[in-house]
Amino acid sequence: MTVQQHQLANGFRIVTETMPGLQSAAIGVWVTAGGRNERIEQNGIAHFLEHMAFKGTKRRSALDIAEAIEDVGGYINAYTSREVTAYYARVLQEDVPLALDVVADIVLNPVFDPREIEIERGVILQEIGQALDTPDDVIFDWLQEESYHDQPIGRTILGPAERVRAFDRADLERFVGEHYGPGQMILSASGAVDHDVIVKMAEDLFGDLASKPLMMPKGATFTGGEARYEKALEQAHIALAFEGPGYRDDAIYTAQIYSSALGGGMSSRLFQEVREKRGLCYTIFAQTGAYADTGTLTLYAGTSGDQLDELAGITIDEMKRAACDMSDAEVDRARAQMKAGMLMGLESPTNRAERLARLVQIWDDVPPLADTVARIDAVTTADVRAMAEDMAHGASMALALYGPVGDAAPLAGLQERRAA
Repeated sequence: MTVQQHQLANGFRIVTETMPGLQSAAIGVWVTAGGRNERIEQNGIAHFLEHMAFKGTKRRSALDIAEAIEDVGGYINAYTSREVTAYYARVLQEDVPLALDVVADIVLNPVFDPREIEIERGVILQEIGQALDTPDDVIFDWLQEESYHDQPIGRTILGPAERVRAFDRADLERFVGEHYGPGQMILSASGAVDHDVIVKMAEDLFGDLASKPLMMPKGATFTGGEARYEKALEQAHIALAFEGPGYRDDAIYTAQIYSSALGGGMSSRLFQEVREKRGLCYTIFAQTGAYADTGTLTLYAGTSGDQLDELAGITIDEMKRAACDMSDAEVDRARAQMKAGMLMGLESPTNRAERLARLVQIWDDVPPLADTVARIDAVTTADVRAMAEDMAHGASMALALYGPVGDAAPLAGLQERRAA
C-alpha cells in the first residue's frame, strides 16, 4: 500500500493511499473546524453547517446530491466532532471522479436556502431531543462540560436548542468565511485511487480558493467537577472522567492500553469484577479520548440507584489496585486488542481515509503504520502501572450522574476513596 501526499500552492493538502485488490474507494474532505472552533454564541453552528451541506448547492438540489451518489450504488455522509468536520463518500473505482466532484460541491458551494435552513433546523432540534432522551448518550455531554468548564471543547457539539433556533444564513456564512479556507482542508482518499488523478482534480476544484488566516482554538484546561440530574429512570447512569494525555503525547499509547485492560472488553478488570462477579450492571466500560492538547480516560456504567455507590466504590478500588498489580498478561492482552482493532479497522478504505486525514491534521505527515505498532509494542507493564497510579491518585476528575441518583455519594466522596 502506498501513501502519497501533495500540497497545493494555496495550502490545500491531499493525501491518498492505494489499496491493491479493491474495486472501491473512500474519498472526502476533512475540515479542521469543529465544536471547539466555535465562539459561545456559535455553539452548534459547525454541526448545523454539516447538515446544510446536503441541502443544495449552486449546481445541485438536495435530491440531486443524494441521487448522484446513490444512482451509482455509493454512499455519502458527514460528521462533526470537536476538532473536525468531515464530508466523505464511498463509491466504486470508476465513480471516484463523480464522488470528489459532489463532495467538493457541497463543501464549496452550499446555497443556504432559507427554506431549507428552517427544515433542517427542525431536524436538528429533533436530534437534540433524541439525545436528551438517551441517558447513555447525553451523560457524556454533561461529563465533557464538567471536565472543561466554560471552554469551547466542553460544549455540546449539537449546541443548545435555543441557539439552534436562532441561527440564520448569515451565521452559517460567517463560520464558513472564518474556517473553510484551503489551509484548513485535507482531501483524503483510500482504496482504488490514483494519486495523480486525485491531485489533478483537486487542483481544478480547490486550487483557486483564497487562503484564510488560521484561527487556532483556545488551549484546553481540564477543570473537573460534578453534574447530577435526578430523573425517574429504571437505571442510574454514572460517568467518570480523568485527565489524560493528548494525541501528540507519546503517553497516549500507554493510556489506551491501560483503559483497555481496565474496562475495554469482557476480560477487563471492571467487566469481570463489577458485572461477572457481582452482577451490579449490564454495561460497564473504560475508554480513552484524545485531542490536540488534552485527553480523558472515561468510565461509564448503568446500574440501579441503590447499587450506585457500591459500583462507584469498586470502580475506584479497581483503579487503585491496577497501579499495584497490573500484570504482564493483562498488558499483553490489551496491547494485542489495540493492535488487532487498529489493523482490522484499516481493512476498510473509509477507515483508512479517515486515519490519513487525522494524521495529516495532527502531524502534517503520515508516519508509517509500523512506527505506530512499534510505539504500542514499546509500552511496558511499568508504564501502565505508572499511568494507573496517576489516574487513581493524581489526575483531575469529573463526575456525571443521571437517573435515581439522589442518594449517590458526591464527587468529594469518591475523591476521599481515591485518597484512602
